[in-house]
Amino acid sequence: MIVATFPASISVIMRLKFGLSNVTPDTPSSIKKTGLEKRLSAAYLKRTTFWFTVLSIGEFSKICKVSTKTLRYYAEIELILPSEINPENGYRYYAIEQLETMLLIIRLKSYNFSLEEIKRIIESGELYEEKLYAALTRKREDIKKQLHEQEKSLNQLEYDISNLKNGKSILSYLDDIDVELVEVPMMCLLSIRKMVQANNFSDEYGVCFGRLLGRIRKENLTIANPPMVLFHSNEFSPFGLDTEFAIPIKEYVTGTRDFKAGLCLKTVVKGSYSILSSVYAKQIKWAEQNGYMFSKQRRTTGFL
Repeated sequence: MIVATFPASISVIMRLKFGLSNVTPDTPSSIKKTGLEKRLSAAYLKRTTFWFTVLSIGEFSKICKVSTKTLRYYAEIELILPSEINPENGYRYYAIEQLETMLLIIRLKSYNFSLEEIKRIIESGELYEEKLYAALTRKREDIKKQLHEQEKSLNQLEYDISNLKNGKSILSYLDDIDVELVEVPMMCLLSIRKMVQANNFSDEYGVCFGRLLGRIRKENLTIANPPMVLFHSNEFSPFGLDTEFAIPIKEYVTGTRDFKAGLCLKTVVKGSYSILSSVYAKQIKWAEQNGYMFSKQRRTTGFL
């Protein structure tokens, strides 16, 4: 039974059932039982003691607000197992102490931890607190990134709504993307080339350029032009893009290569890599309108 006091508080009242298990040595002799009744009362006391130390799967489900189907699945993957299973009828029972384990599972699921991650935390033994702290810290950073992305999406959404209200196209932002025809000279590149997932570009950008700049400092090399990223994939793939993170330098050292892009279209933009599709579209349209054709090497695109 739940008694709700609005607007901010909820009082939860749990009704308890009492039976013969309330009989104690201090109970007046007038209501004590003898003979067969006393033996039956002892048996009942033992049974009710069992019921007060374990919960049926239905009771456990009701308290934790988790379906019995889900509890059976959790048992199947050994996330949380029943403390008792009746061998005669297969009924499942959970210890009262397991309520805290279930509450932990519910809590971590609310943070979008996977069941596998939750299982590893629960099974971490003596390192439980340390593992839990590290996992929560990582999840906090993940959520911060998600909030940042959601905020950017919200701002973009507001921008699009504003444009539509003012009679502009939702793609009017393309008008702000400038295209310039440039001749890119021969360069000597110090680079790292690898397959990169689309959603990992920001992280790989920092890691790869950090390594390149570290080598430049260590070997006292000279940077000739701003860093660039070259995409070598013929098409988009969910397995990642063939990506080269490069810094033009003046010296020829182990691992450098010549790069000559020749006549190129240049666009300077600020923002995330998600805008690149819009840049490609604008450059292709510009080339068509101005009588230019892309070479067979168009898949290798540099961004200064």
